[in-house]
Amino acid sequence: MPIPEDIAAIARQEKELTLEHFDHNDAWRLGTALREIAVARRYSIVIDIRRFGDPWQPLFYTALPGTTPDNARWVQRKSNVVARFHRSSYAIGLEMQLKNTTFPARYALSDADYAAHGGCFPLHVAGAGILGCVTVSGLAQRADHELVVEALCLHTHRDYETLRLSLAV
Repeated sequence: MPIPEDIAAIARQEKELTLEHFDHNDAWRLGTALREIAVARRYSIVIDIRRFGDPWQPLFYTALPGTTPDNARWVQRKSNVVARFHRSSYAIGLEMQLKNTTFPARYALSDADYAAHGGCFPLHVAGAGILGCVTVSGLAQRADHELVVEALCLHTHRDYETLRLSLAV
């Protein structure tokens, strides 16, 4: 699918996957659901759910067999993107690609600290705004993004088939 259509679809995901509330127990349920999907599909991924603030508060973390410390570093870099822009890391990456630019060139941000690659999605809570993010690292970036969206759809009782990105890439 062309980049502008994916960007529009991700904007819809971000809008419609607003949470009514989000606390420690919700983080555990979402993280556990993500982990169960990953184990069933034999994915080697890291899953991270955190609340933004100073300092950031980790709410859920797991590294499945086959992952490396690099996956944890990717999580941090993707999370920095969502914390800064309040958009999914995949949407920001696609927008950068569409504009043929990079973080250092456009925002004077280091690639060592920011990764505009799919897999990190903002946790938008109704009435409160973006409170944190959920991140997956270990698959191709589009698959990382879609796995998070699928889990958020389960968590919010939304139909994933109506929110997923187009299968034609």
